[in-house]
Amino acid sequence: MMSSDFIFANEPLEPAKEDKPSSRTKWKLLIVDDEKEVHAVTRLALMDVVFEDAGLEFISAHSLAEAKQQIAQHPDLAIALLDVVMETDDAGLQVANYIRHDCNNRSTRIILRTGQPGQAPERAVVMNYDINDYKAKTELTSQKLFTSVMSALRSYRDIMQVERQRQRLQRRLDKMNDLLKHNYPQAWQAVQQQQQEEDNP
Repeated sequence: MMSSDFIFANEPLEPAKEDKPSSRTKWKLLIVDDEKEVHAVTRLALMDVVFEDAGLEFISAHSLAEAKQQIAQHPDLAIALLDVVMETDDAGLQVANYIRHDCNNRSTRIILRTGQPGQAPERAVVMNYDINDYKAKTELTSQKLFTSVMSALRSYRDIMQVERQRQRLQRRLDKMNDLLKHNYPQAWQAVQQQQQEEDNP
Protein backbone atom coordinates (compact mmCIF):
# COMPACT_ATOMS: atom_id res chain seq x y z
CA MET A 1 0.00 0.00 0.00
CA MET A 2 2.12 2.86 -1.25
CA SER A 3 -0.39 5.51 -2.26
CA SER A 4 0.91 7.93 0.39
CA ASP A 5 4.43 7.58 -1.03
CA PHE A 6 3.42 8.07 -4.65
CA ILE A 7 3.15 11.84 -4.62
CA PHE A 8 4.75 13.90 -7.34
CA ALA A 9 7.13 16.60 -6.21
CA ASN A 10 5.95 20.17 -6.66
CA GLU A 11 7.06 21.48 -10.02
CA PRO A 12 6.36 24.79 -11.77
CA LEU A 13 3.43 24.56 -14.13
CA GLU A 14 4.04 25.43 -17.76
CA PRO A 15 1.32 26.98 -19.89
CA ALA A 16 -0.52 24.35 -21.90
CA LYS A 17 0.17 24.37 -25.61
CA GLU A 18 -2.69 24.32 -28.06
CA ASP A 19 -2.51 21.27 -30.27
CA LYS A 20 -4.10 20.98 -33.65
CA PRO A 21 -6.82 18.35 -33.91
CA SER A 22 -5.55 15.05 -35.29
CA SER A 23 -7.33 12.06 -36.73
CA ARG A 24 -4.49 9.78 -35.64
CA THR A 25 -5.31 7.03 -33.18
CA LYS A 26 -4.07 7.78 -29.69
CA TRP A 27 -1.13 5.97 -28.11
CA LYS A 28 -2.46 3.34 -25.71
CA LEU A 29 -1.00 3.40 -22.20
CA LEU A 30 -1.91 0.67 -19.70
CA ILE A 31 -1.75 1.51 -15.99
CA VAL A 32 -1.58 -1.56 -13.76
CA ASP A 33 -1.76 -0.75 -10.04
CA ASP A 34 -3.98 -1.79 -7.13
CA GLU A 35 -4.09 1.79 -5.78
CA LYS A 36 -6.80 3.97 -7.34
CA GLU A 37 -4.88 7.08 -6.34
CA VAL A 38 -1.95 6.00 -8.51
CA HIS A 39 -4.23 5.75 -11.55
CA ALA A 40 -5.66 9.20 -10.89
CA VAL A 41 -2.28 10.87 -10.35
CA THR A 42 -0.77 9.19 -13.41
CA ARG A 43 -3.62 10.36 -15.62
CA LEU A 44 -3.32 13.87 -14.22
CA ALA A 45 0.43 13.98 -14.84
CA LEU A 46 0.17 12.69 -18.42
CA MET A 47 -3.19 14.03 -19.61
CA ASP A 48 -1.57 16.77 -21.73
CA VAL A 49 1.07 14.57 -23.34
CA VAL A 50 1.01 14.80 -27.13
CA PHE A 51 3.48 12.90 -29.30
CA GLU A 52 3.43 13.24 -33.08
CA ASP A 53 0.00 14.88 -33.01
CA ALA A 54 -1.57 12.13 -30.90
CA GLY A 55 -2.42 12.06 -27.21
CA LEU A 56 -2.64 9.16 -24.80
CA GLU A 57 -5.50 6.73 -24.31
CA PHE A 58 -5.43 5.55 -20.69
CA ILE A 59 -6.41 1.96 -19.91
CA SER A 60 -6.61 0.81 -16.29
CA ALA A 61 -6.21 -2.52 -14.52
CA HIS A 62 -6.11 -3.09 -10.78
CA SER A 63 -4.96 -6.71 -10.60
CA LEU A 64 -3.07 -9.38 -12.50
CA ALA A 65 -6.29 -10.83 -13.91
CA GLU A 66 -7.57 -7.43 -15.06
CA ALA A 67 -4.20 -6.66 -16.62
CA LYS A 68 -4.24 -9.88 -18.65
CA GLN A 69 -7.75 -9.11 -19.83
CA GLN A 70 -6.85 -5.60 -20.97
CA ILE A 71 -3.67 -6.79 -22.67
CA ALA A 72 -5.65 -9.38 -24.60
CA GLN A 73 -8.17 -6.74 -25.67
CA HIS A 74 -5.48 -4.20 -26.62
CA PRO A 75 -2.56 -5.94 -28.37
CA ASP A 76 -1.44 -2.54 -29.69
CA LEU A 77 -0.42 -1.10 -26.32
CA ALA A 78 2.42 1.38 -26.66
CA ILE A 79 3.33 1.42 -22.96
CA ALA A 80 2.54 -0.62 -19.86
CA LEU A 81 3.15 1.05 -16.48
CA LEU A 82 3.28 -1.85 -14.04
CA ASP A 83 3.22 -1.83 -10.25
CA VAL A 84 5.31 -4.74 -8.99
CA VAL A 85 3.51 -5.54 -5.73
CA MET A 86 -0.26 -5.95 -5.95
CA GLU A 87 -2.22 -9.02 -4.81
CA THR A 88 1.12 -10.84 -4.74
CA ASP A 89 4.71 -9.64 -4.34
CA ASP A 90 5.46 -10.31 -8.00
CA ALA A 91 2.14 -9.64 -9.75
CA GLY A 92 3.66 -6.89 -11.91
CA LEU A 93 6.50 -9.16 -12.95
CA GLN A 94 3.94 -11.79 -13.94
CA VAL A 95 2.24 -9.17 -16.11
CA ALA A 96 5.58 -8.41 -17.78
CA ASN A 97 6.13 -12.11 -18.49
CA TYR A 98 2.58 -12.42 -19.82
CA ILE A 99 3.19 -9.60 -22.31
CA ARG A 100 6.56 -10.90 -23.50
CA HIS A 101 6.08 -14.67 -23.40
CA ASP A 102 2.38 -15.58 -23.41
CA CYS A 103 1.45 -12.86 -25.92
CA ASN A 104 4.85 -12.87 -27.66
CA ASN A 105 4.72 -9.08 -27.64
CA ARG A 106 8.16 -7.49 -27.98
CA SER A 107 6.89 -4.08 -29.04
CA THR A 108 5.06 -2.73 -25.98
CA ARG A 109 7.40 -0.73 -23.77
CA ILE A 110 7.26 -1.91 -20.16
CA ILE A 111 7.98 0.48 -17.28
CA LEU A 112 7.99 -1.05 -13.80
CA ARG A 113 7.06 1.16 -10.87
CA THR A 114 7.47 -0.07 -7.33
CA GLY A 115 6.86 1.37 -3.90
CA GLN A 116 8.76 -1.51 -2.30
CA PRO A 117 12.14 -1.82 -4.07
CA GLY A 118 13.27 -4.47 -1.58
CA GLN A 119 10.61 -6.85 -2.89
CA ALA A 120 12.02 -6.63 -6.42
CA PRO A 121 15.65 -5.38 -6.46
CA GLU A 122 16.34 -3.36 -9.59
CA ARG A 123 19.44 -5.26 -10.74
CA ALA A 124 17.77 -8.66 -10.43
CA VAL A 125 14.60 -7.49 -12.17
CA VAL A 126 16.43 -5.83 -15.07
CA MET A 127 18.58 -8.95 -15.54
CA ASN A 128 15.75 -11.48 -15.38
CA TYR A 129 12.78 -9.70 -16.97
CA ASP A 130 12.39 -8.12 -20.40
CA ILE A 131 11.47 -4.62 -19.23
CA ASN A 132 12.48 -1.21 -20.53
CA ASP A 133 12.59 0.95 -17.40
CA TYR A 134 12.45 0.62 -13.62
CA LYS A 135 11.32 3.40 -11.30
CA ALA A 136 10.80 3.72 -7.56
CA LYS A 137 7.53 5.52 -6.84
CA THR A 138 9.09 7.61 -4.08
CA GLU A 139 11.53 9.24 -6.53
CA LEU A 140 9.20 9.47 -9.54
CA THR A 141 8.20 13.09 -10.06
CA SER A 142 5.73 14.08 -12.75
CA GLN A 143 8.63 15.37 -14.88
CA LYS A 144 10.54 12.08 -14.57
CA LEU A 145 7.39 10.16 -15.48
CA PHE A 146 6.87 12.43 -18.49
CA THR A 147 10.47 11.84 -19.59
CA SER A 148 10.15 8.07 -19.25
CA VAL A 149 6.88 8.00 -21.17
CA MET A 150 8.18 10.19 -24.01
CA SER A 151 11.29 8.04 -24.33
CA ALA A 152 9.13 4.90 -24.40
CA LEU A 153 6.84 6.38 -27.05
CA ARG A 154 9.78 7.18 -29.30
CA SER A 155 11.08 3.63 -28.93
CA TYR A 156 7.66 2.16 -29.65
CA ARG A 157 7.25 4.37 -32.73
CA ASP A 158 10.63 3.27 -34.09
CA ILE A 159 9.85 -0.41 -33.47
CA MET A 160 6.52 -0.13 -35.27
CA GLN A 161 8.13 1.68 -38.22
CA VAL A 162 10.67 -1.12 -38.58
CA GLU A 163 7.90 -3.72 -38.35
CA ARG A 164 5.82 -2.01 -41.04
CA GLN A 165 8.86 -1.87 -43.30
CA ARG A 166 9.53 -5.56 -42.66
CA GLN A 167 5.95 -6.41 -43.59
CA ARG A 168 6.17 -4.39 -46.81
CA LEU A 169 9.38 -6.15 -47.79
CA GLN A 170 7.84 -9.53 -46.96
CA ARG A 171 4.84 -8.81 -49.19
CA ARG A 172 7.14 -7.85 -52.05
CA LEU A 173 9.19 -11.00 -51.52
CA ASP A 174 6.04 -13.15 -51.52
CA LYS A 175 4.89 -11.59 -54.80
CA MET A 176 8.26 -12.16 -56.41
CA ASN A 177 8.26 -15.74 -55.14
CA ASP A 178 4.80 -16.37 -56.64
CA LEU A 179 5.86 -14.81 -59.93
CA LEU A 180 8.95 -17.00 -60.07
CA LYS A 181 7.00 -20.13 -59.13
CA HIS A 182 4.38 -19.72 -61.87
CA ASN A 183 6.58 -18.41 -64.67
CA TYR A 184 9.96 -19.98 -63.97
CA PRO A 185 9.26 -23.20 -62.02
CA GLN A 186 12.74 -24.65 -62.50
CA ALA A 187 14.39 -21.51 -61.17
CA TRP A 188 11.90 -21.44 -58.29
CA GLN A 189 12.77 -25.04 -57.37
CA ALA A 190 16.46 -24.19 -57.42
CA VAL A 191 15.87 -21.25 -55.09
CA GLN A 192 13.81 -23.43 -52.73
CA GLN A 193 16.52 -26.06 -52.64
CA GLN A 194 19.17 -23.46 -51.89
CA GLN A 195 17.08 -22.04 -49.04
CA GLN A 196 16.62 -25.49 -47.54
CA GLU A 197 20.37 -26.10 -47.67
CA GLU A 198 21.01 -22.77 -45.95
CA ASP A 199 18.38 -23.49 -43.28
CA ASN A 200 19.75 -27.00 -42.70
CA PRO A 201 23.52 -26.85 -43.19
